[in-house]
Amino acid sequence: MTTSEEQSQGRGEARTTVHVFRDDALGDLDAVGLAAAIRRGEVSPAEVAKDAAARVRDADARLDAVQVHLDIPAHGAPGGGAFAGVPTFVKDNTDFAGLPTGHGSAAFRPRPARRHAAFTRQLLSTGVTVLGKTRLPEFGFSPTTEYEEGPPVRNPWNTGHSAGGSSGGSAALVAAGAVPVAHANDGGGSIRIPAACCGLVGLKPTRGRTVPNAQGRQLPIDIVVDGVVSRTVRDSAAFLAAAELHHRNAKLPSVGLVEGPGKRRLRVGLLVDSPNGARTDEDTRAAVTETARRLERLGHTVTPVELAIDPRFTGDFLTYWGMLSFLIGATGRTMGTGFDRHRMDGLSRGLRETYVRNWRNTPAVVRRLKRTREAYAAAFRGQDVILSPVLAHTTPPLGHLAPSVPYATLVERILAYVAFTPVNNVVGTPSISLPAASTTPDGLPIGVMFSGRPGAERTLLELAFELEADRPFPSIKNA
Repeated sequence: MTTSEEQSQGRGEARTTVHVFRDDALGDLDAVGLAAAIRRGEVSPAEVAKDAAARVRDADARLDAVQVHLDIPAHGAPGGGAFAGVPTFVKDNTDFAGLPTGHGSAAFRPRPARRHAAFTRQLLSTGVTVLGKTRLPEFGFSPTTEYEEGPPVRNPWNTGHSAGGSSGGSAALVAAGAVPVAHANDGGGSIRIPAACCGLVGLKPTRGRTVPNAQGRQLPIDIVVDGVVSRTVRDSAAFLAAAELHHRNAKLPSVGLVEGPGKRRLRVGLLVDSPNGARTDEDTRAAVTETARRLERLGHTVTPVELAIDPRFTGDFLTYWGMLSFLIGATGRTMGTGFDRHRMDGLSRGLRETYVRNWRNTPAVVRRLKRTREAYAAAFRGQDVILSPVLAHTTPPLGHLAPSVPYATLVERILAYVAFTPVNNVVGTPSISLPAASTTPDGLPIGVMFSGRPGAERTLLELAFELEADRPFPSIKNA
């Protein structure tokens, strides 16, 4: 394991950066490159799994990103696949046969899953080798992977800061170089937020692009979609193409394999401040406006755009999340033994209790949230994509968003941070988080986000390829 320590600018604190890149079977390869090396016989899947497991152990000792290690790696589709032999992890809110699914919660003792979840089967169809499960905040509600008890997941770029959430464990492992890609899912930003915090590519697909979540299908609005976090655009593109071979949604245009920038020059709408009123901080604002200037230099047209969503959207989204917490509290016994909703953490309890006081508003809340698609469509008149921040401010230190913070203060902080991502979950549209060319003064990544119309993943990936080729993403090895 390689670590570096330096004084964080302006705070006098030691910054510890953790990465586990080394001269082994994985080297510096991304998933596409590693799969190619395996196909050529330069390394074997067994060698890769062994070296990846060693990297994971080293990284996890400092980052606390892993929930469960598999004693024997679980190999994917025997017939191969685009990612045959590539090591990965499944997020611990998704069933993997024989392993418990803990959902990041201390409120129950999880039982081993009897069978794979539908998305687990889709992930395995790409040929990956699963090494275990990654940690997440309780039930995926928080934008940081922290707990009332137990260590937080730490950001490998600066271990004193959040790795984001809810796919924080997956993002930490990928950013540190332990595995090239890892499973993530997104119900309010949970792919894009940790990608932004950890300097990764995080594509939230269109609703229904990957196999639907069984629980989500039963809700009035299915806000959750599965995918991966990766270090390169081509890994995210290759995953989506491989996943589409397993599940092809006939209602959406096929993405296919995107392998580089597109030729079409795009009309890009620029949204710097959030529609919920949260003002973007200066470092994030600078990263987004610099990205806009790069796009113009590359021949794209950038103009300011307004996303005129209902002013009640933020409160309505919180109410909807409160409904999810309420339903978990009511049905938690199905997850494992000894479930006690009073042992849910402060954020989960606060969301639930707020919902109980306002549950009669649920029909109106759902109606208003569904109408958000009209405002979203209006913002795209004359635009191909929209550029915005992922988050309203840069990655906070650990503790700022911890579930032990009093609920009223915690919600205020979350809303001032997670101000852009939830709209795509409600509308069901794709968006991608990319590392900005610059980092913060103290060396943390900043994410910029591109959002598209339903089914526009190809456009987003082509634009992401172009930006990556124009200026390589910041490397943790140089942090």
